[in-house]
Amino acid sequence: MSDATPSPNDNFRQSELDKFNDLAQRWWDENGPQKALHALNPARLGYVAGRIDLQDARVLDVGCGAGLLSEALAKSGAQVTAIDLAPDLIKVAKLHRLESGVEVDYRLQSAEALAAEAPASFDAVTCMEMLEHVPDPGAILAGCAALLRPGGRLVVSTLNRTPAAFALAIVGAEYVARILPRGTHQYRDFIKPSELAKWLREAGLELEDVSGLMYEPWRNSARVVARTDVNYLACARKPEA
Repeated sequence: MSDATPSPNDNFRQSELDKFNDLAQRWWDENGPQKALHALNPARLGYVAGRIDLQDARVLDVGCGAGLLSEALAKSGAQVTAIDLAPDLIKVAKLHRLESGVEVDYRLQSAEALAAEAPASFDAVTCMEMLEHVPDPGAILAGCAALLRPGGRLVVSTLNRTPAAFALAIVGAEYVARILPRGTHQYRDFIKPSELAKWLREAGLELEDVSGLMYEPWRNSARVVARTDVNYLACARKPEA
């Protein structure tokens, strides 16, 4: 399928797309603006692989950026489709695919549009660090649910709306340590686990797990933990028909 220009009706903020387009050229630089994302990636992959058999699984990565998780999923044996609405990120993802030789089907497309085109097509869907950047997270989750086959699983990660998340993810990461570019996150857009659980239920999914994702800047690494007051991961299942 050829890439399509995002529709004005798609679920995005142009300011957010512009922000991530500006980061595209250094997305794969492990010491660049996305340094923390590189550190999070092994923990995110481990969480997904612990709940989904990735070998030959059809997996969709929603909000794929320039493909960090997408390539990792493919290296783990999955058949990966990856979508994003930031055109510069998709271009960089495709260029990196040429360098790495890791096969991923990158598309400039929204989850909602793909759900209308190919419902119930995937064994698993991932949506990492994206929900806090869109106007209507519930609509994204509904699209992800529609894309899952019965019995399939959705794995998401996002930021909790707590004072700890404000202190660490915004003040600490963006202004003190400068691990992330300033303006990466807006506190009002962070999502409480109870809000995520409500949207998942409304999408017809069953929440199976919520776990914390802790980034340790002094080691530049991350691990899955019990506390969910800053970053967290969640896994939900689509019931069998």
